[in-house]
Amino acid sequence: MSHQRVRLFVTGRVQGVFFRQSLKAKSIQNDIFGWVKNLQDGRVECLLEGNAKNISVLVKWANNGPANAIVENIEVHNEKFDNEFTKFDVLY
Repeated sequence: MSHQRVRLFVTGRVQGVFFRQSLKAKSIQNDIFGWVKNLQDGRVECLLEGNAKNISVLVKWANNGPANAIVENIEVHNEKFDNEFTKFDVLY
């Protein structure tokens, strides 16, 4: 089972639409650890670590986000997996 670490930058109407809370719930369901936060420029950034198959589920979900989100673009950056996290946090 291969592990993966990705950093996502999500652009669009992604703040104020429960994107972070929804991503956290989805991450917990899929055994993904890391964090998600709002950026001052209106984007959402998240760092995800876990099973590569489960990461792909999260990335696919993030392309649409929760019901009221309008995702315009998503940047996916692969990083070196280092098993840094033991839970999933929403950062403020």
